[in-house]
Amino acid sequence: MKAYSYQLIIVLMTVAALIPRVVLADQSVASTSISQALSESTIKLLFRARYEGVDQDGIDKDADALTIKSRITLNTAKYQNFSLGLEVDNVSAFIDDYNSSTNGNTQYPLVVDPTGTDVNQGYLQYKNEQFTGVLGRQRVLHNNQRFVGGVGWRQNEQTYDGIRLKFQASDLLAFDYTYVNNINNIKAQNISGDFHLINLSYQLNSNHTINGFSYILDYRAASNAKLSTSTFGALYKGKFGPVIVNVSAASQSDNGDNSNSFTASYLNIEAGTKVGQVTLLAGYELLGSDNGVGFSTPLATLHKFQGFADKFLGTPAQGVQDIYISAKMIFSEIKLTAIYHDLSSDIDNLNYGKELDLVAAYTINKSYDVLFKFANYSADEHQTDTNKLWLQFVAKF
Repeated sequence: MKAYSYQLIIVLMTVAALIPRVVLADQSVASTSISQALSESTIKLLFRARYEGVDQDGIDKDADALTIKSRITLNTAKYQNFSLGLEVDNVSAFIDDYNSSTNGNTQYPLVVDPTGTDVNQGYLQYKNEQFTGVLGRQRVLHNNQRFVGGVGWRQNEQTYDGIRLKFQASDLLAFDYTYVNNINNIKAQNISGDFHLINLSYQLNSNHTINGFSYILDYRAASNAKLSTSTFGALYKGKFGPVIVNVSAASQSDNGDNSNSFTASYLNIEAGTKVGQVTLLAGYELLGSDNGVGFSTPLATLHKFQGFADKFLGTPAQGVQDIYISAKMIFSEIKLTAIYHDLSSDIDNLNYGKELDLVAAYTINKSYDVLFKFANYSADEHQTDTNKLWLQFVAKF
């Protein structure tokens, strides 16, 4: 099935559902029920305007990007446990002095927000008390999105074409399997392959949860073959009184047509607590290296990890170690966050650099949000000094 097939099927199904008197004229009972489901549909609008400025050593011109994402989301009510979802995004640039990776403006630093209109989601869903099945283009977010995510920070979100099966075996045990044959990435590119995404969740009690996961990635294009990997791991999330602890470990090896032969390790340990009005979190993350290949997470929401300056979207061959600490508090209803990263290699004793990230977010009301964000990356032995600044306004209805 071609990359766009699911998208086309869902759009056609949606059009058919919107004209039930024509398509289902001889099925009066079904038509009435479908009409009721349509009448109870919800439509949501979202507008996200964002300025992003980038000052990067080694590039003479600074990037200035003023973009706006306009999104419309339609969800029908259920008919015999079936429902439809359709979400369309448009990204427009009012100031386009930036390199989107597709616009040819290579004289500027990267701001990966290409313009255009895209079907972000389009799916058919079946859902009852224990089972959910989704067919089509959809959002898939696993755990903390370190391995599978939507990259929701970027104006064009990453979504997946495939079939997702979720089974709630009990109040404590849940199983989630997704087969994906196409990734609609943040550059509005379609990346084909055979991708198996598995997540098993078991809640020991209200304070302790364990997730087991497996990600089998097999890219079809030769240019992406080195990202074909098999990853197996587990995540533990626990709370001991006022202290939270998160631990994740995984092993990754080559798969499919990957010409590399390696087995690399992943480890993440976090501990945090609240001190007065400030929530503190300290962590260590390792993306290991083996045989000249670094542990990779190509489907992750990478912007969340190793600094907002996005200097480690691809893992270096020597791997990455990240020692970080964050502090969060609320001051006059403004959510404040500061994060410090000390980044180095897994092998060869390289000091990559250090990064400071600052965020201030304010919710005006249920419809409007504003955000200020800043990242300062000080390079040592990886890339170049970079400052990034974001100002963002969101309206949703």
